[in-house]
Amino acid sequence: MKTLNTILSIVIVMGITSCSKTGKTKTAAKENWISIFDGKTTTGWRGYNKSAFPEKGWEVVDGTLHCIASGTGEAGGGGDIIYDRKLGNFELSLEWKISEGGNSGIFILGQEIPNEPIYKSAPEMQVLDNDRHPDAKLGVNGNRMAGSLYDLIPAVPQNTKPVGEWNKVSILIYQGTVVFNQNGANVVEFHLWTDDWKKMCANSKFKDWEWFINTAKEGYIGLQDHGNDVWFRNIKIREL
Repeated sequence: MKTLNTILSIVIVMGITSCSKTGKTKTAAKENWISIFDGKTTTGWRGYNKSAFPEKGWEVVDGTLHCIASGTGEAGGGGDIIYDRKLGNFELSLEWKISEGGNSGIFILGQEIPNEPIYKSAPEMQVLDNDRHPDAKLGVNGNRMAGSLYDLIPAVPQNTKPVGEWNKVSILIYQGTVVFNQNGANVVEFHLWTDDWKKMCANSKFKDWEWFINTAKEGYIGLQDHGNDVWFRNIKIREL
């Protein structure tokens, strides 16, 4: 991934320069990480297309953001939630744990479009129980399995941990290049706004989704309520 190596080189140089200027012993990369979930409250988060955090369907428990199962898929529960600040070039890091047969997702660059769900505008990193949820066998070549760019690019290698274990993931976005990392391996890379991106979308169910194809340069991070128990923790970002 030549593009990714270039991005990482830039980040490293920025880190060395910052350290030389401040004299601090910690690397700039570590200093620049900002926690966006304190493990105790929902500060900074709210419902998608809502002014406040959902009154039902989500809770803070044992240092996690827990989406409570409703058993009704996307129709029930508290709905999707977003971090209440638009971001452009950044890296997101978090851990997730899914329930048996569970489904969820992590959205990036989402827009709040009245009367439309977040997935109409936001690429999604899939969160899934690959062994039990039907989505794992749908799509093409595993592109609905955990870690994938949902319904577009499969995660390779497919290294998702079993139900009940924590998966550590990150999503890096820099000038249109997007890289998904899962459990220490880069599993997906794609390039927004390019001809390849538009061609890929044109050959998918997203072909008529204008907001999705023309992904915004800044948008919201979102966590999906798909009606199943899922837990998120150690959620942090760094701007690039």
